[in-house]
Amino acid sequence: MPVTHRVPSVGFMNETRTAIITGTSRGLGLALASGLAYDGWKLIMDARDAEALAAAVWNLPGQHIAIAGDVTDPEHRAALVEAAIRAGGPDLLVNNAGILGPSPRHLAEYPLAALPEVYEVNVFGPLALTALALPALRSRGGAIVNVTSDAAVEPYPGWGGYGSAKAALEQASKVLAAEEPSVRVWWADPGDLRTRMHQEAFPGEDISDRPLPESVVPAFRKLLANRPESGRVRL
Repeated sequence: MPVTHRVPSVGFMNETRTAIITGTSRGLGLALASGLAYDGWKLIMDARDAEALAAAVWNLPGQHIAIAGDVTDPEHRAALVEAAIRAGGPDLLVNNAGILGPSPRHLAEYPLAALPEVYEVNVFGPLALTALALPALRSRGGAIVNVTSDAAVEPYPGWGGYGSAKAALEQASKVLAAEEPSVRVWWADPGDLRTRMHQEAFPGEDISDRPLPESVVPAFRKLLANRPESGRVRL
């Protein structure tokens, strides 16, 4: 069963907004969650590691619920949406959780047995969570942010598994945007960041020249404030 961790409210904006953000124990997910927390959003957050998730979100201001679990688990997805509905939302869904899979690995040598998990986490889980959240998002004129990558549109050697999964997520986002005019759908490319996943893609290399995940938070805030038409955005 998911483990729930709560922090009491310390004050909100007059009109409270609620967001579901996946993959918030570190990296980009935690940076985006921190930005929203300081802006007064109620947050429903997840990650697979319960201890890491609780430690990561403990000092965030405001009210949040952290539910440990995997986005590929139907019961976990339902728990996230139910928590958001109880909190008054959701107004925003950020599908950030993802895995790199075997990398760097050329496609001719790619272990196909590993590919289903890459697609389950990066494509199928986010789509299933989106489907559950859509009724509430429609009613509230909400928004969906699907975190993607330039590997979805550029042919980087060694990134075929992850890149193809992100390409699938982007195409699904395009179709979703066409089908759901009452909801904003953005597939957002944060660029190369100094994260553990990015380090895994470059084993043994120094990635200290990459910007920290916090560097994209201002662009994320601007995206939510300006609410441009659905489409691909660069954070």
